[in-house]
Amino acid sequence: MKLKAYKTLFVTTLAPFYSDAQEVESFFYLITEKWHNISRVDLVLEPEFEIPSLYIEKWEEITDALKTQKPIQYLLGSTWFYGLEFLVTPATLIPRPETEELVDLILQEQAEFTNPKILDIGTGSGCIAISLAKNKPQAQVSALDFSTEALVTAIENAVLNNVDVTFTLQDILQTEALENFDVIVSNPPYVRDLEKAEIQKNVLDFEPHSALFVPNDNALLFYKKIAQLAIKSLSPNGFLYFEINQYLGAETKEMVEQMGFKNVKISKDVYGNNRMLRANKN
Repeated sequence: MKLKAYKTLFVTTLAPFYSDAQEVESFFYLITEKWHNISRVDLVLEPEFEIPSLYIEKWEEITDALKTQKPIQYLLGSTWFYGLEFLVTPATLIPRPETEELVDLILQEQAEFTNPKILDIGTGSGCIAISLAKNKPQAQVSALDFSTEALVTAIENAVLNNVDVTFTLQDILQTEALENFDVIVSNPPYVRDLEKAEIQKNVLDFEPHSALFVPNDNALLFYKKIAQLAIKSLSPNGFLYFEINQYLGAETKEMVEQMGFKNVKISKDVYGNNRMLRANKN
């Protein structure tokens, strides 16, 4: 079958399962680029391209899987983040554009430091740590996570992107002390259980809840623990960076200030939500 004709079948088949037709079309082109190395422009230039016979069954399987709203990134096994390809599995969160903004903020603010020691807490796929290491090759980057499965993927991603990151299996909530670092960054779980109604089905049903949700009555538990450790382990002019819950910006800022951090600033993401917090030890 011609790929161009299959696009019509693909979009029509999935239309009842998604409210946004453009999202379905984006799935189609993600698959064509991954499997056939054909972009949207290429398909216009090569309208007669035939799907190789061995891929017909794969197309049918991925279409059926998408009917369940399983994330396309898990189905393809990878996604792109900060210009780099990352393997993803159901043991890791799918990297978000908002987190790219956090990486960008760190790189901009830390541009003058040539070889800082950086720690990424709750690394997941490793997207933050690896992106920082790739764009700041003189930095000494470390990362930790409590999930063995996530760390396996993170290590594979470091190899894939040819960077040197030190990974450690460690539960931050059970950690009593950290080594000294110049920068500590974390995108910890921050979605309250009461906010589950706002979460899309493809996230709620498939992404790891341990990396997403926190109790309603203790929503800042990860931020509190990390800030307590960071105020002791950061270098005299060290920086703490968080991705935060958009609804709890003021509370997170106040907590960090009460622990002794200075110059605490909250930045908005591209959608206008409070999303990033930066604090100075001195």
